[in-house]
Amino acid sequence: MSVGAPDPEETGLLDIAKTAVAAARAAGAEFADARAGADERESLTVRNQEMEGIDRSTSTGVGVRVLVGGRWGFASTSRLDDADIERTARLAVEMAKAAQRLPGDPVSLTPVEPAQASWRTVVEEDPFTVPLEEKVALLMEASRTMQGVAGLSFAEAGLDFFRRSTWFASSDGAEIEQVVTNSGGGIEAVAVADGDMQRRSYPNSFRGHVKAAGFEHIRTLGLIEEAERIGSEAVALLAAPECPSEVTTLVLDSGQMELQIHESIGHPIELDRVLGMEEAYAGSSWLSPGDRGTVRYASDLVSITADATLPGGLGTFGFDDEGVPAQRVPIIVDGIFENFLSSRETAGVVGQTSNATSRADGWSNLPLIRMTNVSIEPGEGSLAEIIGDTDEGIFMSTNSSWSIDDKRINFQFGCEQAWRIEHGRLTTLYKNPNYTGITPEFWGSCDAVGGAEDWVVWGTPNCGKGQPGQIGRVGHGASPGRFRNVQVGVR
Repeated sequence: MSVGAPDPEETGLLDIAKTAVAAARAAGAEFADARAGADERESLTVRNQEMEGIDRSTSTGVGVRVLVGGRWGFASTSRLDDADIERTARLAVEMAKAAQRLPGDPVSLTPVEPAQASWRTVVEEDPFTVPLEEKVALLMEASRTMQGVAGLSFAEAGLDFFRRSTWFASSDGAEIEQVVTNSGGGIEAVAVADGDMQRRSYPNSFRGHVKAAGFEHIRTLGLIEEAERIGSEAVALLAAPECPSEVTTLVLDSGQMELQIHESIGHPIELDRVLGMEEAYAGSSWLSPGDRGTVRYASDLVSITADATLPGGLGTFGFDDEGVPAQRVPIIVDGIFENFLSSRETAGVVGQTSNATSRADGWSNLPLIRMTNVSIEPGEGSLAEIIGDTDEGIFMSTNSSWSIDDKRINFQFGCEQAWRIEHGRLTTLYKNPNYTGITPEFWGSCDAVGGAEDWVVWGTPNCGKGQPGQIGRVGHGASPGRFRNVQVGVR
């Protein structure tokens, strides 16, 4: 079932995209595509049972991308009358002509079969039609429950909803309607005492757990039911000792594995980074174009897949913003690196065709290579079984910070809490834990990956990239993992 999706015949946005393509071709474009889009966003935040903010926004417009003489041109407008659409198309062509003075090889696009199709996120309950009073009441009750914990300083709860409707047309003949809906929520408890501040988040840090789904996802999160526990854990951290510095076995929960995958695998495999196209702002990669099929990225227990068809993932869609159909692509197979994330522009450099990873932050931006759902394939055993099989080490849960160099190889991550593992049992609670590593060495030390029972499709709705900057919405399926001989704590 899918609800809340606009009707393209009512909006006329597909006709607008087709008009823009025709105008660009008439102005001299050798190739043109256009994305007419409508975005809806809603964000609610309650702090200590007071409404911090209700932010709502809508945005509608069209972006036109053209190739002239092997150079890109792009222009966009929120004015959708015929005259402005034609003016915008001509401006894109003029930009491409001006870009011909730039050095470098001309752009060559790998082929794609033009599609005439429609795709929508499966939504059972439209989040934008759920009464505001119901949403606020949920957040107020979660905040109130956390505040009931003695010693808690701040209790915050939030909900976020997003819908992007896109109508894509190209001079190759593609006509695609697509509607993507995301819903997320989370709570955060903060305890402050004697110059120390400790935070606990649920279901994950940084606004919680976001999925490609409707309000039905929010109803499964248990924000009120988990509020007291999260508040108590934040207060308990104030009395906990600092995480010690040592080289030891490290066990990560599913939520922290998500960010480890995002930063040290998802970004280095973006082919535009590898080719230096994003180096000025977002950095490059430790990988090289010739590394496919030869470089050992991780231990043989680690297999990573980029899957734009994964139900519930923020990187799930029917077609990317170049009209390439969603795909499931093996990235790392039994520890060996196999494939980059590529666009129609970059794929030919490594002898591939695009694997549908070119997406833009709305109609007003050029598509970039973005992660889809870059996930670790489940292994065997639950988190409890992995801990029970660990004689000595540290277990860390819920990300709090990250830092990684511009080649995505040297990193440091911080978590909200950690425990000592002794003879398969969790003992001492620690605060302010962190760990460091070198990407291929760290992943090479992985000797356990949790099974399907603890595998979660997490969402990262705030991935930054590009100049001007764009925000990507990407997903990661992750199980807990265990790594040997890791530097934990501050050296």
